[in-house]
Amino acid sequence: MKEQQFMQLVKEIQLLQATLALTGWDQQTLMPQTASDFRSEQETFLSQLVFERMTGTEMTQLLSEFKKAPQELSDLGKMTFGKVLEEYEKTSVLPAKDYENYNRAVSKAYVSWMKAREQKDFTGFKDSLSEIIEFQRQFITYWKKDEATNYDVLLNQYEPGMSVEILDDIFGKVRMGILSIVQLLKEHGTMPKTEFLHRPVAKEVQIAFAKQLASSLGFDFTRGRLDESVHPFMSGFNINDARLTSRWKEDNFQDGVFGVLHEQGHGQYEQNVNAAFTYTPLGNSMSMGMHESQSLFQEIMIGSNENLWKVQYPIFQEMTSGTFDDIELTDFFNALNKSESSLIRVEADKLTYILHIIIRYEIEKAIFNDGVSLENLPQLWNDKYEEYLGVRPENDLVGILQDIHWAGGAFGYFPSYALGFMYAAQMKHAMSQELNFDDALATGDYQAIKHWLDTKVRVYGASKKPKDVLFEATGENLNPEYLLNELTLLYKKVYKIVV
Repeated sequence: MKEQQFMQLVKEIQLLQATLALTGWDQQTLMPQTASDFRSEQETFLSQLVFERMTGTEMTQLLSEFKKAPQELSDLGKMTFGKVLEEYEKTSVLPAKDYENYNRAVSKAYVSWMKAREQKDFTGFKDSLSEIIEFQRQFITYWKKDEATNYDVLLNQYEPGMSVEILDDIFGKVRMGILSIVQLLKEHGTMPKTEFLHRPVAKEVQIAFAKQLASSLGFDFTRGRLDESVHPFMSGFNINDARLTSRWKEDNFQDGVFGVLHEQGHGQYEQNVNAAFTYTPLGNSMSMGMHESQSLFQEIMIGSNENLWKVQYPIFQEMTSGTFDDIELTDFFNALNKSESSLIRVEADKLTYILHIIIRYEIEKAIFNDGVSLENLPQLWNDKYEEYLGVRPENDLVGILQDIHWAGGAFGYFPSYALGFMYAAQMKHAMSQELNFDDALATGDYQAIKHWLDTKVRVYGASKKPKDVLFEATGENLNPEYLLNELTLLYKKVYKIVV
């Protein structure tokens, strides 16, 4: 009876959190801006209900009893208890009023961010961002245990066990490796021609192609949908409701199509978690890095493999009604993989992408470990882009305002993109020892690839730690050399380098 009571309470929390996620999806897709104040009150109210159920007397008593007598729980109950206890210990230490005000601030910050983007000026977002950062600094004082730095506390929210010490070492190696590849391309490479990539493709055609590509790779549109947003994202509410968004430019089909390719990878993760975990926190992801590994596997390990395009390019040519009939497959593929420093993270090429992440990581460290002034953030951002990528933003829209993450309080999230990239490369290497990856793509039968990812990664949801899943799937701990090898082989091919 106690377990039934516990699982019912957990279910209520999950339903409330799914409803909150739904309001967030609506805010970024369909909601008129004039509804922002009302939506803020809705989200604050729902957040408080979650907080009360998570930290209230009933939950506190149940957790206390199960600590003393875990044998009273079933196997699923024990796993759920462990995950709920983690969340309880993180949430219950926060003052209820501060938690309420924080959620109200985050809800309002989205509108401030959107307005600042319209003005291309960070100033309009600075006060909202400052409020969120101050709350997070306060929360760190409650959360911090034995972490070496304040920023380590935030990293642990998204990637359990990750630290500044680990990331500084890994990012240092990866950055040097990427810069050496960039230098190799400059000295010995032949730049692909890309002007044809900007030939107009109607929005409706892009959407149709992106949906058939996502479906063929394994995303189930009977349990998901595709909509439009300022910033591509995926919202998963349960295994039967995973929603993708992308954005569309008629003179740049890559932006929308590859946005869907990326987000449907997130969606496949959500759709293939063990159904037994429904209504429990085990149905969530084990870490954002592992979630990103699934989206980046689709976008890059699959999307940057020429064998995929042997099947998909003729379909694309037919759907675009002859627009690309004069372009050979090899030229099309090479153009898709051209490397060129750019300002926008979500439009970055595969080679320089992690440099965008390292810039954000270093700025977040500066905010929480070094106390850098918010007044100096745009300058710091611009300077780092000039130093690492050789380009400088002309305004804040293409600079510090380009990402939505900080408006949502997601500090510590960005490193997950880089970790996910490394996880994906390591998974591809391990997968290739068990099946012929290239042949699977060349035949258009992607089921073996999907099955490997479903059974070795996605099915576990949040029931395991990311480092354990990675080790079990690949036979070793995180090794960034697989990513560097993957990038080296890809760009030597694209740039016709034989040295």
